[in-house]
Amino acid sequence: MQNELIVLSHLRWDWVWQRPQHLVSRLGSRCSTWYVEEPLTPSPGFAGPNRMNHRRVDGLNRAWLEIPEQGRHVGFFDDVLPDYIEQLPELVGPRTGDRVVWLYTPLALELALALNPTTLVYDVMDDLAAFKDAPPELVVRQRQALRRADVVFAGGRSLHRSMVRQGRADTVLFPSGVEPEHYRVPTAEPRLPGQRPVAGYVGVLDERLDLGLIAGLAKALPEWDIKMYGPVAKIDPAGLPQAPNISYEGYTCYTDLPAAMAGLDVALMPFALNEATRSISPTKTLEYLAAGLPVVSHPGAGRRRRFPGGGAPARRRRGLRGALPDAGPAGSAARAEAEDPRVAEAIPLGCDRSTDGRIRFCRRLQGAGTGGRGGQCLTGVAVRGVAVLQSADGKGAPGPVPAAAIPVR
Repeated sequence: MQNELIVLSHLRWDWVWQRPQHLVSRLGSRCSTWYVEEPLTPSPGFAGPNRMNHRRVDGLNRAWLEIPEQGRHVGFFDDVLPDYIEQLPELVGPRTGDRVVWLYTPLALELALALNPTTLVYDVMDDLAAFKDAPPELVVRQRQALRRADVVFAGGRSLHRSMVRQGRADTVLFPSGVEPEHYRVPTAEPRLPGQRPVAGYVGVLDERLDLGLIAGLAKALPEWDIKMYGPVAKIDPAGLPQAPNISYEGYTCYTDLPAAMAGLDVALMPFALNEATRSISPTKTLEYLAAGLPVVSHPGAGRRRRFPGGGAPARRRRGLRGALPDAGPAGSAARAEAEDPRVAEAIPLGCDRSTDGRIRFCRRLQGAGTGGRGGQCLTGVAVRGVAVLQSADGKGAPGPVPAAAIPVR
């Protein structure tokens, strides 16, 4: 008897490494695992018929439906679901033990039920109905998935509240985490006088980004370089802001993220305030902090999170100049000139920037839950409108401190 895990996901296994890959790579090591993706076209001349294909990668079975080119994105839509329902059960074989079907998109609910699971898990990592070009039936399917699932997880507090409001009071708040050891790279050398500081974003470039804000930052801060790491999705690449100090570095694999982040002075989360970001809970928050980077973020409800030792956010918004980590919290605050009013404040967090210090700090974040304190006792003070955390004895955190622009409730 062999237990099985079958994951139905709207994200490709070999795309940006995020919540599904983190979880499935761990859970799947203990059982037979299938990771089932949306349809794709194997070659420009492929004319059908629709057929399942699969490949063994990273210790699991990756599967997808091959279809002719449609000229548009095709998900687990009604016109291809019958092919999945007919062919996938035959591919995975009959159930021989416990079979957990793990759902990331409610559009695949009918397929999930056809697999005859012993346990159906619905892991809500995004408000997919709010995304660009989302099919209208997503809302209805989500309600159905919430009713049928045995277990419902929510990847952030806003999503959790939404699932509870929709009738699943037993939804489990299961925030995404980070592998701090993955970012075990030597601390970057301080910038030499005259070197240009670098701010960067790491993630998918899509409709969630405030492109006007990025263009405004580049214009307001010509002495900074702004590097954007990640693939472009669901938006026209021609519409990306262009400036001499903006560079697009393209897709960066998970293995190379630590090296990319080591070249940054400040990390950016330049998300727009729209429906797609209303419930956002980006994993990159912890990844940035694990890399020891100050973080400057656009304000938004989805990025509010309780951090251990967290204090009230600054009420005045500050720009990137206030986030430079090379002069400690007082120096950073003193240089925090007001910039674009849409840029959120930087909130330094009291921990050292050494590799071990970053790892200890991120482990505290992951274990914080509702924001309980751990390790060094920290209190919040305000320096010229920038919230600074210092040790309870008032002496301040040693050395340069990372920063996060996550408003704290």
